[in-house]
Amino acid sequence: MGSSGNGGGGGKPALTSWEFHATGPRNLSNPSWRDLIRSSWTDPNYRRIAASCFVQAAYLLELDRQEKRTGESALAPNWWKPFKYKLVRPLIDSRDGSIYGVLLEWDQLAALSDLIVLRPNGAPKVVLAIRGTVLKQSTVVRDLEDDFRYFTLESLRGSVRFTGALEALKSAIDKHGSNNVCIAGHSLGAGFALQVGKTLAKDGIFVECHLFNPPSVSLGMGLRKLQEKADKVLKRYISGSSSNAGELSQPREGGGATSEIGEEKLIKEVKRWVPNLYINSCDYICCFYADRSGVATVTTEKHEGHSGTHSKLFVIAKGPKKFLEAHGLQQWWSDDYELQLAVHDSKLMYRHLKSLYVNES
Repeated sequence: MGSSGNGGGGGKPALTSWEFHATGPRNLSNPSWRDLIRSSWTDPNYRRIAASCFVQAAYLLELDRQEKRTGESALAPNWWKPFKYKLVRPLIDSRDGSIYGVLLEWDQLAALSDLIVLRPNGAPKVVLAIRGTVLKQSTVVRDLEDDFRYFTLESLRGSVRFTGALEALKSAIDKHGSNNVCIAGHSLGAGFALQVGKTLAKDGIFVECHLFNPPSVSLGMGLRKLQEKADKVLKRYISGSSSNAGELSQPREGGGATSEIGEEKLIKEVKRWVPNLYINSCDYICCFYADRSGVATVTTEKHEGHSGTHSKLFVIAKGPKKFLEAHGLQQWWSDDYELQLAVHDSKLMYRHLKSLYVNES
């Protein structure tokens, strides 16, 4: 779940240099003193582009390490510098020494060179960006180990990367406050970002979260659904064969009303933390986030306040169809594709959010 080893873009030849001026976003306005009046960061499209570029920097920082690119030859810094951020520290996997994430901070000195005397409205003070899988010899074993962990257990909590990311984000929050912190990830990295965000949300700490192509395919999830169906069939059989089945059915109606009231309260609670999901419905790794049927039903962003929307689920319209490109990160900073906001609830995402407030058996 991640890149094909070419820097997170997906679908591009391996020889792509991933230099920012060549493959980065086009028509990106340079930050200037005007941002003090009207900040680019208040535009959702700009935030998406910036977040995806920061995640690309996480991919490239690891590739720079592997290919021994340093100083001016390093590719990663050019993916955060245009947004006036600097590297605080890389997140390093203690198992293989690989870099799986970057902690970036607003660079006020660099901003002053463009006459930006204050951090623009909406620009996070700190960003934690986490990459997905890199299929290179020095990273593939540990990356696939975490992929397999998610695929079988639907949890990344046992990974050292989860622990490292959570500690890094908590430290940033203690220093700058949760309103000034943002987390983003792609593919496997989006899985880590989601679980870190959920863990903080359970403690009442809500951070801005951007999830690009988050994995929705899980063997553990499928087995649990089969078990749930089996339990329902068994309960139906037991209640049907009971001599006092009629007595049992009446309380169920009353319980349904109570459950309905509880569900309304739960919906309000779930809306307290709203991650941004970016999905390509041609990507079979993340497409099941789309809606209840697995098919993306979309509308324009003006319906963002739709009462049924429990997560900001952006679906790419007329985007890449081939899997490697559909799962790639590059599409999310591209100007060529139109994004639409899905109206229907993401049943899968709602289940993730519901677990914040309900202990699931």
